[in-house]
Formats: sequence, structure tokens, C-alpha cells
Amino acid sequence: MKELFGLILLKYSKLQTWQKVLGILGFILSLHWLYLLLLIVVYPPITTTQIGSLVDGYGIKRNYVSFGNISPMAPLAVIAAEDQLFMGHFGLDLNSIEKAMEHNKLKKKRKRGASTISQQVAKNIFLWQGRSWLRKGLEVYFTFMIEGLWSKKRIIEMYLNTVEMGEGIFGIEAAARQYFGKSARFLTREESAMIAASLPNPKRYKVKPTSAWVSLRKPWVLQQMSQLESDEEVSELLSKAYHKNDRN
Repeated sequence: MKELFGLILLKYSKLQTWQKVLGILGFILSLHWLYLLLLIVVYPPITTTQIGSLVDGYGIKRNYVSFGNISPMAPLAVIAAEDQLFMGHFGLDLNSIEKAMEHNKLKKKRKRGASTISQQVAKNIFLWQGRSWLRKGLEVYFTFMIEGLWSKKRIIEMYLNTVEMGEGIFGIEAAARQYFGKSARFLTREESAMIAASLPNPKRYKVKPTSAWVSLRKPWVLQQMSQLESDEEVSELLSKAYHKNDRN
């Protein structure tokens, strides 16, 4: 009888432990969802990428600006350079992922990425840099979350405000002031293309002084921008950016 009673107590104790664990996980998940919803209307106080920049000694230069205070050339350039199917996919570009996997099997020393703008936002805000399967799995989860909760306008706005565009330089406003001495709302077509051309690795491929890679890639980005402008969804998105006649 005593053994039976002891066994019941042990099982009850284990049940209470699991309930506590599930309660903690539920609390963390609730905070996570609340933060995702909050980011629909506010900008992150700091991102994991920015923390990494501080740790590495680069510091942080940033100045968050609304989409309506960014030149339409900037979102057009980054979509052209980084994710031309941005307006149509659900967060992942499966064709690009398949091509990248085939390329990486053949050329193991020169890895090719296939991250969409949505994936980059998920990584920059919530996760750490790296190529582990754990990080990639979490990246997919956060990508689906922001695609489900945020508009495409909010995703590209968040990207333009949080992506690293040089050593310790985060966001299009900081980049525009650092490289061209002007606000992001006044960036020209060519200036936007230069910034976008550096994005595969802005610490290595510099906007100023202009690296050979940026000089070579800029004409291609400009060409892709011209082709994308005729896309109805892209045009509608760009209409919400800054225009000279806007009063903002």
C-alpha cells in the first residue's frame, strides 16, 4: 500500500513539473506573440544583429524612419537586388532554395544563399548570424509568423530600417546620411542601386569607397529595377513611399 501511495505521489510530482514547464513555455510564447504584434506599429528597441555589432566593436548608427519618408527608389532597389518575387511569395522562395541546394552540392567552397527579404527580417530582428540547422528552422518559423501578421509594406519597411548596410550602419536612413549626406527620402535611383548592390556582404562590398563588386553589380541592379517598375504589385507598394509632393 505504501509503495502504491509513493508511486502515485511520484507521478503527481512529475505531472506538476510538466505543468510548470508547459506554463513557462506558454508564458514565453505569449510574450513572443505580443512582441510580434507590437512590432506592427513600433520599431524594435534593438535587434540581435545590432547587439552583435556592439560586441564586435562597430557600434550602432541607426535612425528609424517610416516608409512614407523613404525614397521609392530604395525599396525598388533592394527588391530588385535581393528578392524579386517578394510581393508574391509567402516568405520562402522554393525555386531559389532548390537552385541554391544544387549549387552548394557542386561548389561546397562557394555557398549560395536563397533567403528572401522576409527571412532576412526574421534573422536580423529575432535570431543570430550563422548557418546551423537550428537557426534555419527558427528562421522559417519567424518568417511564417511575420508573413502572417505583418503586411508586405511593413516587412519591407522593417527590412529597410534594420538591415546592416556597412560596419555598424543599420537601416536606409543611416546609410543615406553616411554615404551621400542626405535623408533616405532624397536617395536617387543610382544611389539606391549602389546601396542594394552591397547587401550580400556590406562589410566587404563597400558603398564608399566603392568596391569593385558594387561597381560591377550596380548596372545589373539598375536593369532589374527598370523591369520591376512595371509590376502592378510593386508599383502599388512604391506609391506608399515618399514622393516630392507628399507633405510629411
